[in-house]
Amino acid sequence: MALYMGIDVGGTTVKGMIIEENGNIICENNVPTLIGEELADCIVSLADMLVRAGGVVYSALAGVGVCCPGLIDSANGVVIFAGNLELKNYPLKLLLEQKLNIAVKVVNDANGAALGECKFGAGKGYSDSILVTLGTGVGGGIIIGGKIFEGNKGAGAEVGHMVIEYGGNLCTCGRRGCFEVYCSARALTNRTRWAMEEDTGSEMWKGYNYSSADGRTAFEYMDCDRTARQVVDWYVRHLACGLANLAAIFRPQIIMIGGGVAAQGTRLTAPVQKILDEELFGGTDYAPVPVTVATLGNRAGAYGAAALFM
Repeated sequence: MALYMGIDVGGTTVKGMIIEENGNIICENNVPTLIGEELADCIVSLADMLVRAGGVVYSALAGVGVCCPGLIDSANGVVIFAGNLELKNYPLKLLLEQKLNIAVKVVNDANGAALGECKFGAGKGYSDSILVTLGTGVGGGIIIGGKIFEGNKGAGAEVGHMVIEYGGNLCTCGRRGCFEVYCSARALTNRTRWAMEEDTGSEMWKGYNYSSADGRTAFEYMDCDRTARQVVDWYVRHLACGLANLAAIFRPQIIMIGGGVAAQGTRLTAPVQKILDEELFGGTDYAPVPVTVATLGNRAGAYGAAALFM
């Protein structure tokens, strides 16, 4: 049975695994992320650890896939820009192939996670799916026909910078009203804290102070606190708006929600699904779009990176 190595580069750790074609994990490990020019050496170190732990040789691998944050020219394996990693026009594929003497593919981390969920997670069995991650920002990956949709030079699928409120709040990208400004975990935290200050008699205010409230707070109190319920409703409406836009353009067979906010499970997906069903072009009888929670967690990127060679 063929073996595949997947590497997922994160801001603090680089995670990796060797898997079989059915997704069975042979071994996995992680190392601290080294930024700048040292990133390739960091990945090589982890790859060497994995082949030793798995008792295999590089020639037994179909290839090494790498997920990396930032703007990625996947056709050439170049990290065009990744600010947190201090990388610009970094030829990651070339460097790794020279050091490992094996075929390497590089893809954006959100795209890789989407492919991982498609092959081995909540999207398994669907050819067309979308993963939306709700974390510090809003990321996403689009799978069409079982393959990643990347757009020109891998610059596609920046779903977080789709505008859902024209002239709305300012985004870090420079536009106003972006999906990310309203539906990231940071946006949910900010809305919660604002609501607490507006209603200091709320149960949330009694249980938390301004600095300790986060993206979980409103969901925790939604059943007993009107202000918390209003925050959740605000968040759900904006999230459903963004997902309805994606559904109107791509009409995927399934939309998967990942990231920290997705931990709310059906408390999040059920009300979002209700609004999406009401707004879905053509209605649910024509082609329903179920919304579900992604299942692979922080392994999704490594799974997806490995799947680049499948």
